[in-house]
Amino acid sequence: MREQELIVYRDFEDGQLLRDMAWLMSHYDDEKSKRDDMAALFYDCIHRLIELAGSYGFHGNLWHCYLANLLVNNENSYSCGCEIRGEINGTINQAVLHDIVILKEFYDFDFRPLMEKLKVPEFALAEKYESSSRESKVYNARICARICELAKKFCLDHTPEEMKDTLTQFYREYGVGKFGLHKSFRIVHEENGVHMEPILNIAHVRLDDLVGYETAKKKLRDNTDAFVSGRRANNCLLFGDAGTGKSSCMKAIANEYYDRGLRMIEVYKHQFRDLNEVISQIKKRNYRFIIYMDDLSFEDFEIEYKYLKAVIEGGLERKPENVLIYATSNRRHLIRENYGDKEESRQDMHTGDTVQEKLSLAYRFGVTIYFGAPDKKQFAVIVKTLAKRFGVKMPEEELLAEANKWELSHGGLSGRSAQQFIDYLLGKCDV
Repeated sequence: MREQELIVYRDFEDGQLLRDMAWLMSHYDDEKSKRDDMAALFYDCIHRLIELAGSYGFHGNLWHCYLANLLVNNENSYSCGCEIRGEINGTINQAVLHDIVILKEFYDFDFRPLMEKLKVPEFALAEKYESSSRESKVYNARICARICELAKKFCLDHTPEEMKDTLTQFYREYGVGKFGLHKSFRIVHEENGVHMEPILNIAHVRLDDLVGYETAKKKLRDNTDAFVSGRRANNCLLFGDAGTGKSSCMKAIANEYYDRGLRMIEVYKHQFRDLNEVISQIKKRNYRFIIYMDDLSFEDFEIEYKYLKAVIEGGLERKPENVLIYATSNRRHLIRENYGDKEESRQDMHTGDTVQEKLSLAYRFGVTIYFGAPDKKQFAVIVKTLAKRFGVKMPEEELLAEANKWELSHGGLSGRSAQQFIDYLLGKCDV
């Protein structure tokens, strides 16, 4: 086998299994090799394939799934160029086709002579593997299904050219690597630098799931539509009362615009110093990135907002066109203000400058969207809508009376308290 002849598709993250299998494929019929050692290595490869199935959720032909997973995660000049955009031009296509010819040899390899020669019939378990019901540790069910489906499509490709076209189409539809397969990420700062770690279990909510706030949702949609369509868009601040759905809107945006190339990166205040490094890693990718800051606010003594100001607008380097900042906050002006800020004081000769400094961060968000607490009538509509959606069967008068009792001791009138009330009812056996 010719894995060492690969040009573009090299440096696979989990490439040792490929190298071990390639060695077995090339030497299993070599009379000078020790059969017991080769059989032991073959059993070890089977073990690793089954472990991958447990971690990734793969099923069917695990060898094919493993190869497909290598291809969809290998970020190279070709795969990154094809992500979201589709096929690219240039000599790179010839180099990639050279690699696909080699990889197709791995894909189409007939293991029966190897199994008979080494007396290891158990490899058949990995060729028709039924996965357990437990969830994947690495991928959610949607991503796992796409990779297993790609592995099956490769079986229908009769030529390397067809296999290359199938892979390119996958890159166009879903992208490549972690950014292609996942919707949202968190920042991890380790000794070897800053990198982004996928968030595997984002709540699958949609904007329509949020009852009411139609004007606010439309404003958010319009700005996000413009952004993912390549038009001018603004940084966006969602502010207002607690429990009104601001954070849920952000999760919904990540879900609804994923297929259009939108990815979301969650950042906390203590990570603002890493923002420049994060932006440098994503600015040349074909995706659109929203850097998301939940519950953003600052006390007087906190100075992290100064890093954020420079990143949003004000530094020498221009913010990339594929990056926007979205934030949620209970405060309209983000930084805590005191009455003393607006009064003449011996400690501060320029009180106006102090006020402007504290307002300057909020002014860098071109779109601000207000989420206010519902009144009694709106709260009742939210409760009734959620009760119908989740199948709660209770007379309306009793339902609303109980909901009113609930909100008095659970945070007041808000969508969050309404949802918590419905969850409470669903947890009771008699509902």
